[in-house]
Amino acid sequence: MPTDLLPTFWEDEEYVYIPEEFFQYLPPEMLKDVSARKLKGLSVLEVVDKDIKNLIRLGNAFPTMISLRYIQYRLANTKFELTSEGMLEQEMLTSVFAITYARLIHGGLGSGVSRDSLPAHLRTSHDYLLEVRNKRFAHNVGHESISSGIAIDFDETRFNVKLNFNMGFHVGGANEWSELVAFLDGLMHEKLHIQLARLKEKTGYDWTFPTGPAPPWADKSAETMDDGTERATDE
Repeated sequence: MPTDLLPTFWEDEEYVYIPEEFFQYLPPEMLKDVSARKLKGLSVLEVVDKDIKNLIRLGNAFPTMISLRYIQYRLANTKFELTSEGMLEQEMLTSVFAITYARLIHGGLGSGVSRDSLPAHLRTSHDYLLEVRNKRFAHNVGHESISSGIAIDFDETRFNVKLNFNMGFHVGGANEWSELVAFLDGLMHEKLHIQLARLKEKTGYDWTFPTGPAPPWADKSAETMDDGTERATDE
C-alpha cells in the first residue's frame, strides 16, 4: 500500500484518534472497550441517519461560503486604479464572486439557498448576481453590462479593423454585496445549530462543532472603495 494512503493517528486537546484498521493491534482489554463504544455510537447514528445526511449536505456548502466571504473581502478592499490592469482586476474578482455566489445559492446535493429566505431588500442583488453570472461570466449571451463591436475603416489601400467594447462593473462590488454575504454566513451557521439541536433532541447526546478565532480578514469590515455605482469604461 502506498505510504500516502496509510491511515494515520491524530489527536486534539481531548482525544487521540485511532483508525479502525489498527483496532486489531490494540491490547484485548482496550479492544473490548473501543469495540463497545463503536457499537454504541453506530446504534445511535442509525436512528438519526436522515439527520446526518442533512448535516452532510449542509457541510458541503461551508467551503463555498468561506470562499465567497474571502472573495467579497478582496473585492471590497482592492485598491482601484483607472488602468487596464485595474479594470481587469475588478472584472476578475467580480466574475469569481458571481460564480461562487451562484454555486452557493444553487447548492448541489441539496445544500442550496432559496430566494425567499433572503431579506426583501437583498433580492435585487441576488437576481443581479445570478443574471450576470449566467449571461456574462459563465456564458457569453449578451448581458447589458458588457457590449462589443468592430469598426472598419477603409483608406483606399486597406481595411483597418478595430475592436471596441464597453465593460461595466461595480468598483469594489455593489454596496449591498457585503450585507448579502454576511446574511448568508449567518444563515448557514443558524442552519447548522438548528441541525445540531435536532440531533441532541433525538439522541440525548450533545453534538458539537469545532470553532476557533476568525482569520484577520474576516474580522475586518469591508471598506467602501467607491460609491458602488456601476460605471462603463471603454478600451
